[in-house]
Amino acid sequence: MSRQLPYRIGQIVPSSNVTMETEIPALFRAREQVAPERFTFHSSRMRMREVRAEELAVMDADSTRCAAELSDARVDVLGYACLVAIMSTGRGYHRASEEKLTAVTRENGAEAPVVTSAGALVGALHTMGARTITLVAPYLKPLTRTVVDYLAAEGIETADFTALEIPDNLRVAAHDPDELLPIVRRLDHSQADAVVLSACVQLPSLTSVERVEQELGKPVLSASVATAHQLMRALDLPALAPGAGTLLSGAYAESPLPS
Repeated sequence: MSRQLPYRIGQIVPSSNVTMETEIPALFRAREQVAPERFTFHSSRMRMREVRAEELAVMDADSTRCAAELSDARVDVLGYACLVAIMSTGRGYHRASEEKLTAVTRENGAEAPVVTSAGALVGALHTMGARTITLVAPYLKPLTRTVVDYLAAEGIETADFTALEIPDNLRVAAHDPDELLPIVRRLDHSQADAVVLSACVQLPSLTSVERVEQELGKPVLSASVATAHQLMRALDLPALAPGAGTLLSGAYAESPLPS
């Protein structure tokens, strides 16, 4: 029997992020077309305007406040919606962040699992068996290299990548997802097991995932798609959403969460 009350999805969001609160609900609404469960969405914001290491560090320190606020609302799962803030803190930090924020919810009497977009991308790529990828990121080159190195430490090599070098986070959100198609075509995909169309939850890409997948003939995902997959699995629900590429096609609906 399906749950009667809607699941509450909490999101810890950079103050200038406007994409995660559109793409994650869109993915869950797509799931609602094929499954009975229903969802509501609730956010708490951390201050950040430019995607630079200094602002990211200050922002991440505020994540515990957000976790406490969302646990006041008794959310069922929390998603930390900034991949590069986690990856720029240090290798493997997504595990420490998830444990720290889960502890905050536990101490507040409303324990809920936490999914970071960084950990979700790592977990999704391992779930798909992708050992080598190509990648598009909006960050400055040094931060993009940080992402590449972080993934390498998790056993995922990047054969080719593009850094769009857009520090202003609102400009990242304004990037046309259709423009990702010519950008990704210029990458060398010959060795890639999968393509990360957007290694950033602020860079819109959802409407282009399946088009790029069909053109390249390889699995295509984004940080947002990976986060939705891991949020669904953290709720112990089959992870699927029509129109979102291979990861949410149903092929990995029952995949285990990373330990």
